[in-house]
Amino acid sequence: MAKLTIVPTPVGNLEDMTFRAIRMLKEADLILAEDTRTTGILLKHFEIQNKMQSHHKFNEHKTVEQLAQRIKAGENIALVSDAGTPAISDPGFMLVRECVRQGVEVECLPGATAFVPALVASGLPNEKFCFEGFLPQKKGRQTRLKELAEEPRTIIFYESPFRLVKTLTQFAEFFGADRQVSVSREISKIHEETVRGTLTEVIAHFSVNEPKGEIVIVLAGLKKAKNEEEQKEV
Repeated sequence: MAKLTIVPTPVGNLEDMTFRAIRMLKEADLILAEDTRTTGILLKHFEIQNKMQSHHKFNEHKTVEQLAQRIKAGENIALVSDAGTPAISDPGFMLVRECVRQGVEVECLPGATAFVPALVASGLPNEKFCFEGFLPQKKGRQTRLKELAEEPRTIIFYESPFRLVKTLTQFAEFFGADRQVSVSREISKIHEETVRGTLTEVIAHFSVNEPKGEIVIVLAGLKKAKNEEEQKEV
């Protein structure tokens, strides 16, 4: 039976591509790509010549019903984003939701996503965490930061290198300048780097060293006072 296959692609090093992901792209009748130029480079590297179609945040709401119908009619469709796992801060959710609504089989392959290696390498608690992705740029941003100031779990954000210092400075304002943070950039690439410390220390580092590449911020959660935890146990 035909299905929609979600295919993660490398966030950096092309060697992170799995054998299964390559096979599924080669077997697909159609590959949906966030940016056909970016995906074209990947497909050329792995000698995949299947038909591509653009599928991004500006057109996905118009095409999902038709795409689900095409799968029901017998086409195997694969979905990729520019890097990582589709639908994680990338297009894909609307299509998956529509396929589920229409009873179309959906399979998501395991694979690359930027926040997992950043979280593990941070040295911050990772048995429980919350993923925030990109914060709102304007409306609702301060409200969300106020809510997260009380979050006890480790918090993960995505951010642009151009806004990194501004965002970290805002974090210091809402979460306290001594809150521990880890910033990873260029994950799985040649210039991969992780900078750890307090918000004050990491702000100082990136104020002198201009950040470049894709950014993942891993922020420590709010620590509860020891006597408060002891009272709860009693």
